Amino acid sequence: MVAKPVATRHVILMVLLLSSRQASENTVRIERTQPRRRGTAPPLKAAMHCEAAFRTVASHYLGDLTAQHRASCEGNADALHQMRLALTRLRTAIAFFSPMVAGPQQMRLKDELRWLNAHLGAVRDIDVAIERLNEVNKRRSQAENKLWSRERADKQRNLTRVLRSVRYRRLVKSISDWIENGSWSTKRGKPAANQRACPVTDYSERKLTLWQEKLIKRSRRLREIGAEKRHRLRLMNKRFTYAIESVAGLASEGETSKLRTMLRVLRKAQRSLGQLNDDARYRSLATKLGRGDAEVSKALLGHKHEKRLLRAAAEAYEKLADLKPLRL
Repeated sequence: MVAKPVATRHVILMVLLLSSRQASENTVRIERTQPRRRGTAPPLKAAMHCEAAFRTVASHYLGDLTAQHRASCEGNADALHQMRLALTRLRTAIAFFSPMVAGPQQMRLKDELRWLNAHLGAVRDIDVAIERLNEVNKRRSQAENKLWSRERADKQRNLTRVLRSVRYRRLVKSISDWIENGSWSTKRGKPAANQRACPVTDYSERKLTLWQEKLIKRSRRLREIGAEKRHRLRLMNKRFTYAIESVAGLASEGETSKLRTMLRVLRKAQRSLGQLNDDARYRSLATKLGRGDAEVSKALLGHKHEKRLLRAAAEAYEKLADLKPLRL
């Protein structure tokens, strides 16, 4: 019998109750006492097999996601950001263990998680745009401030409806049930049984090596690709980073230095690509809001700045290519 993260499930079920509009005041007081976990790694053990490891990682990040539910409904920008990070980490965990958990249930949940991410992302993009405007143009007109604030409020109202919807509650319950007792955990046949019983250290080594090779290959023409392909490369970079962070506790002492170096290189690339992506997203949002070219250009990166960011990312990937794969 594989031990399951029961405490996390209790928190998830509590949030399901709280997302209902009929939640009682007593229940609300209980929810406010729940600690917000932030930035903690899943409690993986080297002796775990993949079945237990997946349950541990996925339930950990699902708990992180639901812990930010109430504050995100209320419009807290930091909680929204943390909720979206937890969602991305959860989706990364599912992708990381995809050979074992793949199936019709996983595909349906993948679509629902993409739906949730789209709604969270719509508000987060506005927040990032406002942060950029605050940095480069502190003397904006009152009308300009009202325009962005109104857009943020509209997107927030829609997000709040989503987070309080039956669909959201059904998604959280479905994925929680799937993590614990999904069809992946009872799939018959020797290959499926071997996947569940594979030591997580052995599996993680192979998977991280594969993802590192793919990322390096995709990054070789970084200076030549357009914004959309660069965005996909950024997502690959983020996924690889989150995967390493999820299993970092499994690394041997001899690999700790390499792990830190690899994460440092990946974060450098992520920062550069992130700024370029934020620039593209801001341009798109500002255009939709009817801002003129002169106003938009004030908050955009200059050509020289773009070249510096691309060069920094390319140099980071060159360093990544020089690093040998992690050994756990």
